[in-house]
Amino acid sequence: MSASFGEKLKVTVFGQSHSEAMGVVVDGLPAGLRIDIEHMRAFMARRAPGGSPLATARREADEPELVSGVVDGVTCGAPLCILIRNTDVRSRDYDSLRRVPRPAHADWPAYIRFGGHNDIRGGGQFSGRLTAPLCAAGAVALQCLSARGIAVYSHIASIAGIPDTPLDPVSPDTAALEALREKPLPVFDTQAGEAMAKAIRAAAKDGDSVGGVIECVITGLPAGAGEPLYDSVESRLASLLFSIPAVKGVEFGAGFAAASLRGSENNDGYTVSSGRVCTLTNHSGGICGGLTTGMPVVFRAAFKPTPSIAHEQRSVSLPELADTTLTVTGRHDPCVVTRAAPAVEAAAALGIYDLLLCANL
Repeated sequence: MSASFGEKLKVTVFGQSHSEAMGVVVDGLPAGLRIDIEHMRAFMARRAPGGSPLATARREADEPELVSGVVDGVTCGAPLCILIRNTDVRSRDYDSLRRVPRPAHADWPAYIRFGGHNDIRGGGQFSGRLTAPLCAAGAVALQCLSARGIAVYSHIASIAGIPDTPLDPVSPDTAALEALREKPLPVFDTQAGEAMAKAIRAAAKDGDSVGGVIECVITGLPAGAGEPLYDSVESRLASLLFSIPAVKGVEFGAGFAAASLRGSENNDGYTVSSGRVCTLTNHSGGICGGLTTGMPVVFRAAFKPTPSIAHEQRSVSLPELADTTLTVTGRHDPCVVTRAAPAVEAAAALGIYDLLLCANL
């Protein structure tokens, strides 16, 4: 299974949802980097389960253990290994799923791919739980980017079709975006957040789930980073974003909405401001020809509704190869979007930092 990515910054995630521990190995970090462990803890806490009535009841501390690659809290040039223990598991909840695969999960294709030896507990290596080590590595990349004046922010753009106020793609309010990191639901519009929470609670009460969209912006990037065609900024980021479980769509800038515009409406005219070239609008999302333009890089990731729901669903019994029904039990998020923002930021930070290292920027 491919669990590694990156060229100059090589990242390998390991473990399963219910294994004794999960973790990540990051190779290629510069020596002499002091790891801010409190920043890492705070960043990971935004993703950790059990901290909100809108999320799963599973409780995990997600305490990162730095087991190699650091001496006295400073990187030493060896690969950095971060371990995260799984402590609140109920594997018995998944026993029946070895025979009856859950709709919209990886159970069936993984059964075929791995000859029935796939770890079904909590979804195994296909679980959103694996975004915990991703966030641990992302927290380190964010520190590296911050030293270069580059920052990554996000907010919930929508949940259950309820929209938040979009961010300004030309001049995003970074102070407001920073403040969102302290909110249970990172949205600009408080009333929209209340409506989203109501929709999540209603779905949970019905034994159902809802999806949504995370909007992300990367500020401080220089112009000219990236490569054309097959190694573009969009390609790098989209590859990592689609590796986050439940992500089913990614768009940059105006995205699909650009398809309904004329060129005269979609083109970003250039201007000179404070001695630098910038654009008047940012429909391109800060990327043209696979290269950064120097404007904020803006993208959105769409998350499907959590597939583990309490409704009776149609499935098949694999031993009998016959139709049957399935009702999923256990502890599950009625909406994964409430905890997804840091995973999106982590993926973006890792992709951008590797891209900059490859370009010697």
